[in-house]
Amino acid sequence: MNTTAPKVFVVDDDPSFLGSMLRLLRASGYFAQGFRSAREALEKIPADGEGCILVDLHMPEMGGIELQAVLARYENPITVVFLTGAGDIPSSVQAIKGGAEDFLTKTAPKEDIFAAIDRALERNRRERLEVKHSRELQEKFAKLTPRENEVLQYVLHGRLNKQIAFDLGIDERSVKRHRTNFMRKLEVSSVAELVQCAIEAGVFNNAFEPPLKPLTPATN
Repeated sequence: MNTTAPKVFVVDDDPSFLGSMLRLLRASGYFAQGFRSAREALEKIPADGEGCILVDLHMPEMGGIELQAVLARYENPITVVFLTGAGDIPSSVQAIKGGAEDFLTKTAPKEDIFAAIDRALERNRRERLEVKHSRELQEKFAKLTPRENEVLQYVLHGRLNKQIAFDLGIDERSVKRHRTNFMRKLEVSSVAELVQCAIEAGVFNNAFEPPLKPLTPATN
């Protein structure tokens, strides 16, 4: 079995359908692994979240919707495609709202199933890259000192050096030094790029409200 091929996991309590689906996937060049229950899938699917998972809707103990909800809480969620023998509109709506790439019946044309799988794999690849990028940015932000983080939030919210210095009770040269340091550590060259990185890293504090103190005239 080619473990470098696109990974597709199948969860279905019907052994006949599970076996035929795995054979079809493997014959089509995918790395395919099957599970007879949601519990087994949760125990054995790799935690890296790579690939996509075809899930039956109705299964004993834990159904497809419940499995989807658990997978969504993973640090690296795997992309879900529902492939069920008995679907209904409320379930399909719930599945799509929960982030499923598609909701198909087992009688759907093979071409539709493979198209859904390929979309799910591409989405998984894209989202994994986004998560990786976000983590790399978070690691950079984690290297900032407490004071640099403090100045950073003021800069992100559009405060000028003079305003930041006044609010924090430090001189402008210190503010400029902190700005230079965190711009270098974050490898950005503009405030626009800084804001974008902060948003992508999840460190932009929307609740932050710089104090609106009136500036006193500068003294020499």
